[in-house]
Amino acid sequence: MVTAATLAVSAPARGADIQRVVTPAGAEAWLVQENAVPLVAVEIAFRGGSAQDPDGKEGLASLMSTLFDEGAGEMSASAFQQRLEETAIELSFSSNRDGLTASLRTLPENIDEAFRLLGLALSKPRFDDDAVNRMRGQLSAQIRRNALDPDDLAGRSFFAAAFPGHPYSRPSRGTVTSLAAVTRDDLVAAHKRLMARDNVVIGVVGAITPERLKGLVDGALAGLPEKAGLKQVPTVAPAGAGRAEVTELDVPQTSIIFGRPGPLRDDDDFIAAYVVNHILGGGTFSSRLFNEVREKRGLAYSVYSYLQPFDHGGLLLGGVATRNDRAGQSIDLIRAEFARMAKDGPTQEELDSAKRYLIGSYALRFDTSSKVANQLVQLQLDHLGIDYITRRNDLVSAVTLDQVKAAARKLLGDGSLLVVAVGKPAGLDGAETRPAPQPEALR
Repeated sequence: MVTAATLAVSAPARGADIQRVVTPAGAEAWLVQENAVPLVAVEIAFRGGSAQDPDGKEGLASLMSTLFDEGAGEMSASAFQQRLEETAIELSFSSNRDGLTASLRTLPENIDEAFRLLGLALSKPRFDDDAVNRMRGQLSAQIRRNALDPDDLAGRSFFAAAFPGHPYSRPSRGTVTSLAAVTRDDLVAAHKRLMARDNVVIGVVGAITPERLKGLVDGALAGLPEKAGLKQVPTVAPAGAGRAEVTELDVPQTSIIFGRPGPLRDDDDFIAAYVVNHILGGGTFSSRLFNEVREKRGLAYSVYSYLQPFDHGGLLLGGVATRNDRAGQSIDLIRAEFARMAKDGPTQEELDSAKRYLIGSYALRFDTSSKVANQLVQLQLDHLGIDYITRRNDLVSAVTLDQVKAAARKLLGDGSLLVVAVGKPAGLDGAETRPAPQPEALR
């Protein structure tokens, strides 16, 4: 196991721990070679994701990600899954708004077979009709189950309101209707357009040498096209701050999502904004929101906020769930705390406490091989540099009180929020109210 001490504390996190491996074919992977544990963990990401779904065929990327291990090359779905089981190889795929990901875990003695199966899944998925119909059915069933789930409905409504007309406004899993419109030809075209050698990011941790990794990576990517054909996605500032929207649902508790524009990951003051958010709502048991909403008044079990820097738009997001008759009071307190933080910023004591926690807890991101591999990929996606792990805690430590106060003013502005609530909340004056959608309408 690559431990916290190895990567986040020792020396601290020596730059030599991460090796940039460039293959003969020009692919790049970041490697942490760790021979003490008989395991190799691989994370791969392709930029794109559901933001690339065509209009009317939302959920295409999500459906495609479920099909990579449902048969590849000459192997049927059952044969492919059986081979994974026989060799104790874990291989999974997923998608999000900005990308498609693959996760691989294998013992070193099975690494050649693991990369062979990975290469087949990435470059030669079969998209057999029976597999497509089966996975489409599973996704559609999930959509129907979640159609009137308060948290799920609040999330869909929030993104529709925050990103009107933008690909982020659409449900990344699609709808029953949009999934039904996806054909095998759509899957083949999307695979060719999104998954290419110039569009891939790779992180590897485990008992493998750089030289051996080069050949395995080139072999796994050999069947992919050289260049991706991503459509341009505009970068936008989320809309709706100052608005409140209620979807009426006959449930005893109101689920609320609130937010406003946030920084992109490459913003110069991202770290200062990150510290501000920790003080405001990111520190689970120490944040201002937790103290005001739960500790002092017992209005909710949990209240939180976090920064969500997508590739094409940044958000400061938060959430709370509370009794219907306490919803208005909870949001009033949250709005007041946003406004107070924007006006006065944190105190020196809050800043010092936040920095101690953020520096001390950073090691927990690196306490398993899988977490390390994920971090290697995320660092590349965010263009943070191979030495970021060695610099990160120093960046947090260097944040001053003046910087966090300036970041709070920029991040929180006038404190106004886009608030989306699902339930029967009392006290949300001025909110736009709409009835709960009928299940048929959500398809």
